[in-house]
Amino acid sequence: MSIVKIGVIGIGNMGSSYVEMLDKGKIKGAVLTAVCSSNESRIAWVEANTQGDVKIFKDKETFFNESGIDAVIIATPHYSHPELAKMAFARGKHVMIEKPAGVFTKDVLEMNAAAKFSGKVFGIMYNQRANPLYQKIRDLIKSGQIGDLKRVNLIYTAPYRPQSYYDSSKWRATWKGEGGGVLINQAIHQIDLLQWTTGVMPTSIRAVSSLGKYHDIEVEDDVTAFLEYENGITGVFIASTGEAPGTSRFEIVGDRGKIVVEDEELVFHQLAQSEREFNLSFTGGFGMPESKKIKIPVASENGNHKIIVQNWVEAIEKGLPLLSPGEDGIKALEISNGIYLSSWLNEMVELPVDPNLYYEKLLEKINTSTFEKKHVTNTTLDVKGTH
Repeated sequence: MSIVKIGVIGIGNMGSSYVEMLDKGKIKGAVLTAVCSSNESRIAWVEANTQGDVKIFKDKETFFNESGIDAVIIATPHYSHPELAKMAFARGKHVMIEKPAGVFTKDVLEMNAAAKFSGKVFGIMYNQRANPLYQKIRDLIKSGQIGDLKRVNLIYTAPYRPQSYYDSSKWRATWKGEGGGVLINQAIHQIDLLQWTTGVMPTSIRAVSSLGKYHDIEVEDDVTAFLEYENGITGVFIASTGEAPGTSRFEIVGDRGKIVVEDEELVFHQLAQSEREFNLSFTGGFGMPESKKIKIPVASENGNHKIIVQNWVEAIEKGLPLLSPGEDGIKALEISNGIYLSSWLNEMVELPVDPNLYYEKLLEKINTSTFEKKHVTNTTLDVKGTH
């Protein structure tokens, strides 16, 4: 396959950026062939802002059956990701989904099974996996330089959102439309990084989430979660869209040192010997292992959507390994589902969560909701610089 013919379904905030990316030839070996949207204003935008011969569809069935595409980028609201991916796999299409993989693991497990059965290339837009900063953190941990993990802390309150953001769309920040708030939307990248960089998944979670604490919304905009792992590792995860100025800090402690990332600066506090060895051998009463503070000069690059899409296309064309396999999407979703379920039940929950129980509790949220948005502007927002 010399040129991959790509379709984009969903022409909202992110879908529009993929249309521009492909139409302007920024992805080598790929061409924008078709789009699908039922929104007349977004169809008009595509017609006015694309240069190639782009087919336009309003119906998803017709789009998948008659567009002639080889692959699809799915940039629709969260709930539809697994459904559309399964439709694409059934028709022999390669798939790239926007984050999150879905809203509940029951649906995503079915999507992953369909992907495996199809044999097609399946990617997810975890663009931070292409960020050299987080790649370096992962390398430090995998190489053993930090030693055995002891603790992880991640604070992500940087993505402040005013009320107008939530009012930009009817589906946003509702249980029925989006399936959650800061966890499922803004912080899902950080939850993915929490497990991807360290290589470990929590075994249990105890969490507190506040619904509409800072905004007129029905879902959470402030979360604190305590995580427990095997081998005594513990963690704390904090996320909010209501703090200004917010914080973005990632701290990882091992027996041979500590990694701290804040304000996109990476610092490695390297111990001269294992803290566990020092603890057993030192006899002075007061003291601690010698350490040196190393500022690692690695540039943080946040806008890596192009890299992930290019890698996906090259995986289709050349069989190269994916930076962000679609099947990995369930890992961050598993953690976020665990945080939600713990806060809803007001108790510690074990991972993996019971997919049927989570789906049942989510349906309760949807079916008992009486929330109505007072002001909906139906605005397509410019997402540049927000990820």
